[in-house]
Amino acid sequence: MVDSRESREGAVIRRRRECGACERRFTSYETVEEIPVLVVKRDGRREPFDRNKLLRGLMKACEKRPVETKMLEQICDEIESALHAREPREMTTEEVGTRVMDRLKDLDQVAYVRFASVYRRFEDLGDFVDELKTLLGRRPGARRK
Repeated sequence: MVDSRESREGAVIRRRRECGACERRFTSYETVEEIPVLVVKRDGRREPFDRNKLLRGLMKACEKRPVETKMLEQICDEIESALHAREPREMTTEEVGTRVMDRLKDLDQVAYVRFASVYRRFEDLGDFVDELKTLLGRRPGARRK
């Protein structure tokens, strides 16, 4: 290879090459092949994974809570990495939600309940109470009646 340059947007790499046998020079263009990662919705539809959508949901659950944005970005990174590591590159929304709730449970329990209420579609106060009882039952030193 004689020379290599990226395009302005970084989407294409231009390489100037030389044949070792005949010394003829030529140019090749390389593009990054993106393999889409998908989320399988409850109704079976597949749509592209949207990291920003996940981060917005996490930020909403953690609103006015002492949780650093860096921690929420780490959760998104973990889920996105898990998606890229599997074949096929797709994950159900149920699995995404479960992974998020597992992390939020340890990070901030109020944020966990907020996220769970939307994810599990709580319909009344009883759903909240049941989730809180489950959460309190798992906490070390929790009071039991």
